[in-house]
Amino acid sequence: MTIHLKQPNQILAQASPLPVPVTVAPGDGIGPEIMQASLKVLLAAGANIALEPIEIGKAVYLAGETSGIPANAWDSLRRTRIFYKGPVTTPQGGGYKSLNVTVRKALGLLANVRPCVAHAPAIATRHPDMDVVIVRENEEDLYAGIEHRQTDEVYQCLKLISRPGCERIVRYAFDYARAHGRKKVTCFTKDNIMKLTDGLFHRVFDEIAADYPDIASDHMIVDIGAARLADTPHAFDVIVMPNLYGDILSDVAAQITGSVGLAPSANIGEHCAMFEAIHGSAPDIAGQDIANPSGLLLAGVMMLLHIGQHKVAEKVHNAWLATIEAGIHTADIFRPGHSAQKVGTAAFAEAVIARLGQTPKVLTPASYATHAQAVTVWPAQKRKKALKELIGIDVFIHADAPVAELADALKTVENGLFELTMITNRGIKVWPGGLPETFCTDHWRCRFMAREGKQFNRAMVVELLRHLTQQGLDFIKTEQLYTFDGVPGFSLGQGQ
Repeated sequence: MTIHLKQPNQILAQASPLPVPVTVAPGDGIGPEIMQASLKVLLAAGANIALEPIEIGKAVYLAGETSGIPANAWDSLRRTRIFYKGPVTTPQGGGYKSLNVTVRKALGLLANVRPCVAHAPAIATRHPDMDVVIVRENEEDLYAGIEHRQTDEVYQCLKLISRPGCERIVRYAFDYARAHGRKKVTCFTKDNIMKLTDGLFHRVFDEIAADYPDIASDHMIVDIGAARLADTPHAFDVIVMPNLYGDILSDVAAQITGSVGLAPSANIGEHCAMFEAIHGSAPDIAGQDIANPSGLLLAGVMMLLHIGQHKVAEKVHNAWLATIEAGIHTADIFRPGHSAQKVGTAAFAEAVIARLGQTPKVLTPASYATHAQAVTVWPAQKRKKALKELIGIDVFIHADAPVAELADALKTVENGLFELTMITNRGIKVWPGGLPETFCTDHWRCRFMAREGKQFNRAMVVELLRHLTQQGLDFIKTEQLYTFDGVPGFSLGQGQ
């Protein structure tokens, strides 16, 4: 059976009445091959879906659309609310933005859910008992993509973490654990260093964990957590993380199970959901019929669960398990003397179809008969506004002068209302005091604070910047310093 994505009516004729509409994008590289194989299995199993194909990715980028996704594709996604997506190639250079990040953020797909499960002895792994779900925050953190070059030597990327974003992803992780019968949720952050941003994520995790007394919870600094995930993954159940850590460690966890090519991903939001493999488009093997379609096929299983077609999801998953258990493997997981047969992309799909209705004999069968409905995505909660008071300003200066010379110039702009209190370079305090061994660039953070008993205000900001201009100082960025209900909303300098 051939699936012609450009002729969706041929597919609709195979489906039962009132199929669920699904927007489908084959993607780039190996995408069309693994999408063809996956759809063939899903439809053969009786998936009640109506496919609405769209074109996204490299060709769209090169046609001049820097997001990689045209307007008609957005129309389809907002109409179907379900997106089954192949991997996409983002062209190098040219200012092209990641299509995945764009779709996730534009459609509010806040939760990236990545099950990482070992399938020993069918697939080789050092950790046969591994069964971890990583829930990754999808919209914030460094993936805001706000970057600037500020001086000859220094570039900046902003890390944005919001309380509503933390609350929604953490609550989703606990609700997911409860819905899927999982016993523990672990939080990974680096809040020993990033005390405000990662500190907020950790604090919200602890607050929300108290609402789920039936589920164990703990927190780890991300570096030791990553080490333990690689060494003893069976110690974890559900792990929730900010965006960057989740992106990196979900790939690591998937590889630990045996191959990144096996890992599916669901991106869940309040209004839409997207399902994809976690791997890339692998253009070096495109068109060779050797790619493993398993990640995308299992993402299809997650999609079927999301739209309530649990029996079909169970049927597909068990047929896939029976296939790999039989030793029918694509090249990435094939082992001479262990695997029974090396097959290509299309042949692997046919092998799964041949086993529809079967269950594995050694591997644990999938069972979704009592599977819960899709996990609720909580709307952002309104909170009482804090009392916000301006008490100072950080002015970032581009200068090649020694710090003592810079400090002398900056102190000339002081007045009876505010004073220079600190200069840092890449976060480390270099004035007053500082060590001669500290390496400095041409990028300086200069902190001015209201003098004791005085109140900083916006007019003082303008006056300060005017005086800096008169001194010929090149200020490139400012950050106003506030307290919120009396608590400082800014970090100290390292060494302060």
